Amino acid sequence: MTPRILVLNGPNLGRLGSREPEVYGSTSYAGLVERCATVAGELGYQAEVRETNDEGELIRWLHEAADGALPVVLNPGAFTHYSYGLRDAAAQRTAPLIEVHLSNPYAREEFRHTSVVAAVASGTIAGFGIGGYELALRAVAERLATS
Repeated sequence: MTPRILVLNGPNLGRLGSREPEVYGSTSYAGLVERCATVAGELGYQAEVRETNDEGELIRWLHEAADGALPVVLNPGAFTHYSYGLRDAAAQRTAPLIEVHLSNPYAREEFRHTSVVAAVASGTIAGFGIGGYELALRAVAERLATS
């Protein structure tokens, strides 16, 4: 059985390709799913890519990951900046968790400069568009290989 990596996406990520392409790129959400599946497969993993606009659902997925010792690539979207519930769920991780952002939050509005998740993540990758997910998947695989 191929080991899984959960790729969890928060609000508005399902609108990739049509939502502010000048900020988030022109790749669709389906394209993101395909890219994650390809990269994870090359690394010997299965990417299970999910997206929700519901904070509670994202928290439940992080609980599932913690309970199953599943590694996570997490793009919390807007929840990044204020969801202490999400931060507390991420803090319960039992495997690597890489926070990823398509844009560089530090080059945007000031309210985006704070991540409540970053302090409990294994690392953060931001500003590389869809390629950030590939970097995050590779970082997870490397951490798993050296643990």
